[in-house]
Amino acid sequence: MLLAVAFVAGAVALPATASAAGGTTDTSAQTLTLTEMTAVVTDTSGFHLKATVTNTGDSAWAAGEVTLDTNPMFTFTSRTDMQEWAQSESPIPAPASLGSASVPALQPKQSTTVTIDQGADAQALTQMLNWGPKPLLVTYSHDGANVAVHTFLTRSAAGLDNANTPAMTITMTMPLTSGHWTADAETLTKLVTDDTDDSTNSSTTGAAVLEGDHTRFDHTLEQTIAKHSSLQTIADPTYLDALAMPPQTKAIMQPAAFDITAYAAQENAAERYANAGIGDDAWNADAALADYRAALGDQKATSRTIAWQGQGQWTLDALTAARRQGYTTVISTHDFESSETDTVHTGTVVVPTDAGDVTVLVEQRELSNLAKGKATNAKATAESTMAGRLARFVAQSAFYQMEQPYNERNLLVCFSADSDAATVDAFMGAVESASWLKTGDLDTLAKADPYATGDDARNAVPADSGMSAADSSNVTNVLAALSAGRGDITRFRDSILDNGDNNDNDGGKAASAWIKQLLDAHAELALHALAIDGGSAEVDTTKSMTAVGGAQQLANDVLGGVNLTPSETVTMVSETATMPVTVSNGTPYPVTIRVFSITDSPEIVTSRRNTVTIPARGEAQVTFTLRAATSGSATAHVSLQDRGGVTFGGSQDTAINCVLKISDKTGFIIIGLAVALGALGLWRQFNRKKDPDE
Repeated sequence: MLLAVAFVAGAVALPATASAAGGTTDTSAQTLTLTEMTAVVTDTSGFHLKATVTNTGDSAWAAGEVTLDTNPMFTFTSRTDMQEWAQSESPIPAPASLGSASVPALQPKQSTTVTIDQGADAQALTQMLNWGPKPLLVTYSHDGANVAVHTFLTRSAAGLDNANTPAMTITMTMPLTSGHWTADAETLTKLVTDDTDDSTNSSTTGAAVLEGDHTRFDHTLEQTIAKHSSLQTIADPTYLDALAMPPQTKAIMQPAAFDITAYAAQENAAERYANAGIGDDAWNADAALADYRAALGDQKATSRTIAWQGQGQWTLDALTAARRQGYTTVISTHDFESSETDTVHTGTVVVPTDAGDVTVLVEQRELSNLAKGKATNAKATAESTMAGRLARFVAQSAFYQMEQPYNERNLLVCFSADSDAATVDAFMGAVESASWLKTGDLDTLAKADPYATGDDARNAVPADSGMSAADSSNVTNVLAALSAGRGDITRFRDSILDNGDNNDNDGGKAASAWIKQLLDAHAELALHALAIDGGSAEVDTTKSMTAVGGAQQLANDVLGGVNLTPSETVTMVSETATMPVTVSNGTPYPVTIRVFSITDSPEIVTSRRNTVTIPARGEAQVTFTLRAATSGSATAHVSLQDRGGVTFGGSQDTAINCVLKISDKTGFIIIGLAVALGALGLWRQFNRKKDPDE
């Protein structure tokens, strides 16, 4: 110990130039990036580093050098020390060289890769007498300038004479879900135009599908999950059902990753979501299990259900809503941790709600952010790459264990749904090789002694959803769009579909089943539109339809199945005439509607309404009576109305030209009036009294 203290004291007394190399970090994130690095150093691992050097200037750089330096005897004493070092704000000396590599001359924007490899017998490594995180300084020198990156080297206890402390449990979790849902246009068309298909017992209609190659689960990620059996995967059961070959999973979340936190943040949520086509039975725990069984094709399969957090925070209302729908355990990904300075603790909180207790599994913020690809701070330039984030993850976890080495804790770390196989493999490999960590599972974490219960737990619950105004507005807009679409389908059922088939006969039953299939397809799309990753109320025709766009398209196609056939110009040669209008029905069942007509001229008018029944996949014609008071032209505006008089579908304009002949009564009246006026004028001319001077 005296030798260690003397070594550190000597290092601190070194000339300022030893640490000054770490002070110039103006362009380190762009100039010097870490691509590979040994995360956990053991007595046999040695050390490996690969870095990319890029000329970010406008002129050529001369040949330079990348050096690697550390401080074998240094021990971080606080999180602040670690963060300041990562942000290049701490003058910790790094006197021990761990190798160097030459860098060739670089032209502007040119890059090169350098590698430094040291064996386990390297002096800087053998001098490490204590396990834990050490400062690591990577410096690129060229043309008299230095660019440095501050990162960490973490020595495990392997091969050291230190007393081993109990390993800290860490539960690594990954959601299996997808944001690549779209609407299948071909399926939507068939749903509208074809008869009901009762040949399948599938729980889905096929309206919502995964885009392109996303129907195949990433093979490399599947291998990674199989390789690391301790990785806790929580899958969206509808995602598993859409995959050609679903992967193994440890638990399931709510169907379609439905956003429960956004649901709870809405006023009158149950009514508004039901109007949009989403009842509580569409996303509860029973529905999740049913979808999971459909995905596996095994009606006896079972799995633990855990609700995943949405865009908002787990408020008491959100936790209560989840509990009422059968979710006794939820994952909290961005709340419940009061401050960054608190000592890390087991990520289990039991919150009492009006519906019963809910076990909240709270992720550890810093470690989870690193696993999700987020740096602890923008100034921590080493963390701009996966290698740098992994080094910080390992160092941070080691420090957490050293803070309270004899306190039993179980930390939850969550990957993101889009984490790639390489990231998952690297982090899981580091955790499994770290002597101070041991992997845990969700069941053990859920049953662990909670960090808080009762009133203490309720007090930790966020007071509001924390959703941004933009996110809240988007949910409102999506609900409005979905409600309007569902309303169109139900209006078609109640006020357009022929009443003659809405009874107990076979035709009526078939029509009812068809409408139910349309509503189920709309509900399926609506559920995905209100997933955790959110939907969009806008329909982008340049890309594949979104789920909400598909729901809107389905409703439009249903109403658009009944439409007007274009009419030719009508020419009138008498006071009265007829105007035929043809209506087509592309749906598989007859409809009864009203056809409405009105002109833009008071002299040429039409009869207003006609009721007509159009057969399935057929046409029908109605005739309007035209009346003209004079020659001229007009436009008849023809539209469709349901039986309640509400307009739907597209309208049509028909031109009317009127040329009246003299034989018409109107012509004779005009001629008679002209003769009478002429006779009156002649009589007045011969009988008026003339002036004297005339």
